[in-house]
Amino acid sequence: MKKIVTIAISLFAASAISARAADANQNWDSHCAQCHGKTGHADTKMGMKLQAKDFNDPKVQASFTDAEAATAIKDGIKEGGKTKMTAFGSKLSDDEIKALVAYVRTLKK
Repeated sequence: MKKIVTIAISLFAASAISARAADANQNWDSHCAQCHGKTGHADTKMGMKLQAKDFNDPKVQASFTDAEAATAIKDGIKEGGKTKMTAFGSKLSDDEIKALVAYVRTLKK
């Protein structure tokens, strides 16, 4: 009986992680890909215009912490009084933001 409970809990945890990964991918496609590109290269028209970061570049990945990335997603980025990146804190939960940060880290080549 104890084994069955352990297996059930493990399967539940694995499905939750899988669902979070799917949510991160969907949120990336919905909120981030317009500028950062589907693969994170920032090679979209909007990304090039805004000089968005290429998340495939290891130097770019090393230039910010997970906490800084989460803050940027939540609060947006403003430079010189202009919005460089829209804030998504009103659209995404803290867990969704955390999952997006983890997703961004997978883009490093």
